[in-house]
Amino acid sequence: MTAVRLAGVSCIFDAGGKPVRAVDGVDLAIERGEFFTLLGPSGSGKTTCLRMIGGFQLPTAGRIEIEGEDVSLRPPFQRPVNTVFQDYALFPHMTIAENVAYALMVRGVDKATRTRRANELLELVRLPGVGARRPAQLSGGQRQRVALARALIGEPKVLLLDEPLGALDLKLREQMQGELKRLQRQLGITFVFVTHDQHEALSMSDRIGIFNQGRLEQVATPAELYGRPRTRFVAEFVGSANVLHGELARRHAGADAVMIRPELVTLGPPEGARASGPLAEAQYFGAFWRLSVDVAGGERLMADVPVARLPEAPAPGSPVHLHWADAAVHVIQDTPA
Repeated sequence: MTAVRLAGVSCIFDAGGKPVRAVDGVDLAIERGEFFTLLGPSGSGKTTCLRMIGGFQLPTAGRIEIEGEDVSLRPPFQRPVNTVFQDYALFPHMTIAENVAYALMVRGVDKATRTRRANELLELVRLPGVGARRPAQLSGGQRQRVALARALIGEPKVLLLDEPLGALDLKLREQMQGELKRLQRQLGITFVFVTHDQHEALSMSDRIGIFNQGRLEQVATPAELYGRPRTRFVAEFVGSANVLHGELARRHAGADAVMIRPELVTLGPPEGARASGPLAEAQYFGAFWRLSVDVAGGERLMADVPVARLPEAPAPGSPVHLHWADAAVHVIQDTPA
């Protein structure tokens, strides 16, 4: 069953008398129970797309369906969705329990039921016993969990998450990624998640839609996007990539443009090397060295070499010989990044 369907959806803004296509003819189907991520750089259209699903922005053209019903022109409160925002939007004058139970209070649910359900949701997000506190007394990660509990108490069919981890530090962000995925699996609710962080998207999602200039560039599983990107934009946005053009690409793959992931490039002797050149730069990433090598034809190629194999990087300017298997080469469309 399809939870969310977008058919030819566009959104055009008026920027000083000039039309700007924030979202341009998007077709997308998100399955029920799926953790689906809208990924792309700032201004690519992903957040506008999420806002249209939630009803905060109406489409200029096209149709939006949730659970098979056309909701294109319905306001947010008439859609079976709820949204978790980056700033959490908790009410500072209310207790945590009152924040979580707010939607039930608006519906006229009695206080005893509201309190019981709020405590159940706080247990679910692993925050038992904090119901009497105020938002200012909690950490950023705890407030994020409260915002989740508040969004879930109304039992939405689709939960929309607009970069909810963006304000957290790296360690807490990684922890909350696991928590979000655990919660989604436990509840079985469809999650539509917006982020510009490729690592976040790869680690959490069942499928990812890559946005570029208002259009969906590719929709696929994380493994497919990383290993078999369709275009140069996807190859370079999702992870690091060596993109070869022209003569070098044709020599190695008989195509105008190909991609090779840096971790699939190894160092070796001059004999049999696919490319050689002086070392331009060596970056240390703890588990591996990223070596950038200037090769013939004006290309700069990267090789990610584990520290276990290369305890110290060669000196800049040292000759480096790069090797890779035929299977490491993936043909792509050479669209601008």
